[in-house]
Amino acid sequence: MTEKIRVDIWSDIACPWCYIGKHRFEQGVSVFAEQHPDVEIEVESHSYELAPDTPEGFSGGEVDFLVKHKGMPRERVEEMLAEMTRLGASDGIGFRFDALRHVNTRRAHRLLHLAKAEGRQAEVQERLFAAYFAEGEDLSDPETLAALAAEAGLDREAARAALDDESLGDAVDADITRARMLGVSGVPFFLFDQKYAVPGAQPADTFADVLGQVLQLARGDERRDAR
Repeated sequence: MTEKIRVDIWSDIACPWCYIGKHRFEQGVSVFAEQHPDVEIEVESHSYELAPDTPEGFSGGEVDFLVKHKGMPRERVEEMLAEMTRLGASDGIGFRFDALRHVNTRRAHRLLHLAKAEGRQAEVQERLFAAYFAEGEDLSDPETLAALAAEAGLDREAARAALDDESLGDAVDADITRARMLGVSGVPFFLFDQKYAVPGAQPADTFADVLGQVLQLARGDERRDAR
């Protein structure tokens, strides 16, 4: 029987640490897979709204949002985003905060739930991250979201309809409720085999080590059950 490790990940496409964390986790999985090629890693992403208070019609960039809506000092915001840009570059991610359009991400989360059902969640999530952080796309625009989903392999009309699908909205709410029950206060948040929590965008080697530890713990449980 093929061994399997399940990983649940809570994130938001408007979260730069989530973008970095996704790449680092995938690199960690690649390192782990070289050592354990017969172990399957089952990944499921879940919704988390980092700034649910973002107005639906908000118009502005990241600096505008953090300064005007969150009350942060402009100089501090600019320093923070510059540091994030440098950090992203070291992980192969090209952040363009000067072009970014800050949006409410609820519709994008509905789209990700459709992608999950269609087996294209990772591809759609990556496309949305790149569009938001590197390409200055307006992810509050339904037609833009539908077009991006189509680029990632979804049916464009189905993607467009998903943006107003209340059942998918309920799925978003269910993810957020579960996150609260788990005590999640920030993202990204990783849950291994529904037992072991790892918060934050850890280095790739850390994720590889965690997967190895989880595998050993699972094997230990199996040995005890077999006695």
